[in-house]
Amino acid sequence: MPHPVFLACESVTPIRRQYLKIKEAYRDSIVLFRMGDFYETFDDDARIVSRELEITLTGRNLGKNLRVPMAGVPAHSVDSYLARLVKKGHQVAICEQLSDPATSKGLVDRDVVRVITPGTVFEDSLLDPRANNYLASVAIDGEQAGLAYVDITTGEFAATELPLAGLLLELGRVAPREVLIPRSYAGVIESSDSDWNATPLDDTRFSLDRATNALLSWYRIHTLESFGCENMPLAVMAAGGIVEYLEQTRKSASVRLDSLAMYFTDQYMVLDDRARRNLELFEGGRGEQRELSLLAAVDRTRTAMGARLLRRWLGQPLLDLVALEQRLDAVASFHGDGMARGAVSTALSGTADLERIISRVVAGSVNPRELLALKSSLETLPELRERISALDPGLQWLAGELTPVPEVPGVIDASIESEPSGAVGDGGVIRRGFSERIDELKDATINARQYIASLEHKERERTGVRSLRVGYNQVFGYYIEVSKSQTDNLPDDYIRRQTLTNAERYIVPELKEYESRVLNAREQLAVEEEAAYRRVCAQVAESAAQITRAASAIAHVDVFSGLAQAATENGYVRPVLDEGPAITVKEGRHPVVERVLPVGDYVPNDVDLSNESRVLVLTGPNMAGKSTYIRQVALITLLAQIGSFVPATAAHIGLVDRIFTRVGLQDDLATGQSTFMVEMVETAAILNQATPRSLVILDEIGRGTSTYDGLSIARSVIEHIHNDPRLGCKTLFATHYHELTQLASVLPGVRNFSVAVMEEGNDVVFLHRIVPGGADKSYGVHVARLAGLPQGVVNRAWEVLSDLESGNEQGSRRTSRTTASQQLALFSVESELTDEVRALDVSNMTPMDALNKLYELQEKANRMP
Repeated sequence: MPHPVFLACESVTPIRRQYLKIKEAYRDSIVLFRMGDFYETFDDDARIVSRELEITLTGRNLGKNLRVPMAGVPAHSVDSYLARLVKKGHQVAICEQLSDPATSKGLVDRDVVRVITPGTVFEDSLLDPRANNYLASVAIDGEQAGLAYVDITTGEFAATELPLAGLLLELGRVAPREVLIPRSYAGVIESSDSDWNATPLDDTRFSLDRATNALLSWYRIHTLESFGCENMPLAVMAAGGIVEYLEQTRKSASVRLDSLAMYFTDQYMVLDDRARRNLELFEGGRGEQRELSLLAAVDRTRTAMGARLLRRWLGQPLLDLVALEQRLDAVASFHGDGMARGAVSTALSGTADLERIISRVVAGSVNPRELLALKSSLETLPELRERISALDPGLQWLAGELTPVPEVPGVIDASIESEPSGAVGDGGVIRRGFSERIDELKDATINARQYIASLEHKERERTGVRSLRVGYNQVFGYYIEVSKSQTDNLPDDYIRRQTLTNAERYIVPELKEYESRVLNAREQLAVEEEAAYRRVCAQVAESAAQITRAASAIAHVDVFSGLAQAATENGYVRPVLDEGPAITVKEGRHPVVERVLPVGDYVPNDVDLSNESRVLVLTGPNMAGKSTYIRQVALITLLAQIGSFVPATAAHIGLVDRIFTRVGLQDDLATGQSTFMVEMVETAAILNQATPRSLVILDEIGRGTSTYDGLSIARSVIEHIHNDPRLGCKTLFATHYHELTQLASVLPGVRNFSVAVMEEGNDVVFLHRIVPGGADKSYGVHVARLAGLPQGVVNRAWEVLSDLESGNEQGSRRTSRTTASQQLALFSVESELTDEVRALDVSNMTPMDALNKLYELQEKANRMP
């Protein structure tokens, strides 16, 4: 960006100087500079836009010997381009023309009217209707942190304080699109493995006094005591940073924020990024498909508000037993009455996104059709409230929140056309009878247009020119067009205005008089209709708090009825919840896997985790269902703790404070961590953070290293979980190390289970049934054959396995288990042959040489022990 000294440089054009002045104030943003029907970008911004949007980079002369890089996008389709830029993490400053080019003398006035960042997106076309779009802010002091987050499209605003060590964990749960951070702590956030965009700001933006004043000014109050944050200075600093940032980016556009809600992270179950990913809460399968997620399995919501609420619940399960029972009671009410549930679902299916519409009303960006959707949705509140009240006396708390707002539908019905045509200002939005002045202007416009339309017939009769026609364009206004062959006998009052190839265009005084009436009436109509529309929106905005309250209640009704519908469709049952140490499930099922299998094919299984059996060691062949089983226990527990019914015939869940997962093989090349290092780091985190109330899911610990290293680590991990008084947590440990089954005989809280298998010769049938006792083999070669390995590889694997299991010819003891000495003997015997084969120059050998060498190698192999 040029230095400010260039702003006054006489060698550049006036529009260049105007642009540079604006860009100087928005250095961190891509400036979309409105020029007529396009938004243009210049200099480095143009290069970025050209690359990111894959559009042509052009240039323009904007001064003496100054050709500037330029790239532009059409104004009518700017939203699609904005979406792509914001998705890639860019800030975009929208610079509009503030004066009318037709009436401006000299340069058109321009200025930035809004800065769009990933966390401040407001346009409906740039948002996912079924997910929140959060802007977060953090403040840090030593080992403590404050966190605030807001969704400006719904008004949700919350803040908390927590240890710095838990900051990234909570940010991972919130999943903000953008995070505001003090510049001195930028590394804490920017170095994390996440999808959010970090926006560093000066540390002074997060001072307590500045943040407090920002909040007081925003809410127009004298104290923050009503928010309950007087003893949470870091939370205040984070929240204040957000509102100041909104004032900066939203400019003159209003933003509706609910009262600042304070919360504490110890009120909720903790789920880190690994748990959310491994349990496939929001995306599942290799392609991260939403339809293979837990969310998809239970989501039957009919509104965008309900969908967002359910998503929040899945990411933040409760630890409050009373609140959970209230949710379960509500789901049970809908579950027990299918007709009422169907009626509610039908009513909800036509409900608009009230949260986002009322936010756009306050911001002044709502369109007429959205107002009509708001009206029709609010009109269903009385019926919905009546249905909820009649469903169950225990739902009166919910019915009480569905308070009708009759004045809003009344205002909209009286003011807005039922089928608005065109944009506000075109005369097709405000209903007749709402404004006498607007009606007069409409009539004047219609009458003048009717006269102009009749003028064509009148002038044909007067001149005798049958081909005469009356037309209009933006340059000359209304005109009378006559072909050149008919111009000789035109009346004297015809005044020539334009000559065409085959015709002449004229005006007459009478035509110009009515044209003036039409244009003046149209301009006045635009002003009056826009003013009336703003007044209507202001009236609706006065009820924003009531509408927001009703929207929240509708979202809860939607989630409760949706969870009941999912329970009915899938055969879920209400879990029994308490704060005890046990998790007992009868005929539990994986809620996602059972959906992709043919009906009746899924094999349900029991689980009993308690003080007497707090560590379950699960052995059995790969692909037989170990991973599915341990995950289903976690998912059943999680569903119970959001207030949902669960896939089982019975379930008794002792609330857990956190679900830990360590599954899968992956590396982290960016930080130089191998697959095994990642495995050990994640395992260490579990052992250091779990509590007796945690649920731990461990799948194949020790797989990433040699057999004896892995076995040793796996055994010590189980012993530590079982014996350490800080742990003793409920644990499901799936493993291919059969030796670990010995622990059940020495550790009283360990129980062995395995996946049942039926063998038929060299074939196996996986029964997917979890049974007591340990497995004595892994069936790995069977799985390799089922996976499609070449038959030669499979046959050789059987030979090697046979040698390992039977021992060598020097009298090694026969055993069903592989020992370290057997492995070493086998591989030392084969190493000489391996080295000799590697040394062969195959490309220069004749077929006869190859056969001779193969015979020689075979003889050596036969002589080896």
